[in-house]
Amino acid sequence: MTDDPKHSPSIGVLLVNLGTPEAPTSKAVRPYLRQFLRDRRVIEWPRWFWLPLLEAIILRVRPRRSARLYEEIWTDEGSPLLIISQAIAAGLQETVSGGSDTPVKVSLAMRYGQPSIAAGLEELRRANARRILILPLYPQYSATTVGTIFDEVFDTLKQWRWVPEIRTVNHYYQHPLYIEGIASSIRRYWAENGRGQRLLLSFHGIPLSYSQKGDPYRRQCRESARLIADALQLDEDELFFTFQSRFGPEEWLQPYTDETLVSWAQEGATRVDTICPGFATDCLETLQEMGMENRDLFLEAGGESYAYIPALNDSPDHIRLLADIVRQNCLGW
Repeated sequence: MTDDPKHSPSIGVLLVNLGTPEAPTSKAVRPYLRQFLRDRRVIEWPRWFWLPLLEAIILRVRPRRSARLYEEIWTDEGSPLLIISQAIAAGLQETVSGGSDTPVKVSLAMRYGQPSIAAGLEELRRANARRILILPLYPQYSATTVGTIFDEVFDTLKQWRWVPEIRTVNHYYQHPLYIEGIASSIRRYWAENGRGQRLLLSFHGIPLSYSQKGDPYRRQCRESARLIADALQLDEDELFFTFQSRFGPEEWLQPYTDETLVSWAQEGATRVDTICPGFATDCLETLQEMGMENRDLFLEAGGESYAYIPALNDSPDHIRLLADIVRQNCLGW
């Protein structure tokens, strides 16, 4: 980091999301999946077993299937996750600018794909950010999401001559503005469309073994669900939380979202509302898996009405939440 008198020191905010392939094609999906599935935080199996299996079988088959799913949600502007994340970064930049004597620079990065964490940090270095806040767009902590972001950040900073001061946001699953943002989104949807018989909060899953080793993710999801239920004044039989997007043969956190929806329909539930509070932005797992695939499962099993309530995305509530997190974590800077 250069000491350039033309540029006063600034505070940097690195906003990090999961990532996305650059196009809904097998060619673009393959390197994205390779980077994702080679992450030791994501797949903890022994390297001698996992890497040959990944290269010889999974990366020959899965990119084609994933590309077809991405095609179903791709927009004229590109990947929904990237477009929405860019809008969030712009909204956050506008909100936090001028709120401090020290200039604040917001930079967007993706853990996998582009723009990379290295590129995001370099953008902050060029802005003379000598103090940087790392803000993952994950309300609940998991080693598979937040933990691997921190790994990549510090691996990148190992190569810098002048390392800035760093603060990290571990989670915000209990933040009052997060809980109220989700609850308000649900209330607005109900006011406009009516209310289903049951409300399902679907969180991304992780292998059960990760939780047993000490990952706090399930406990934090459960607490978020409880706080959302309290905010909505719902009874235990009106709101449920489940886990989606499992991969591979081992057991993941339960109950599973898809199996729950099928069993509800078979038991006579005709109308359900779903939302994914663990996702800051809509993406493949919310738009395709929840909005299409799980909808079809519920209807085919006998359900009559299925609704997916969008993520907070670039809503004013979400920007307000993130701005408050930034202000809280930058006190004293």
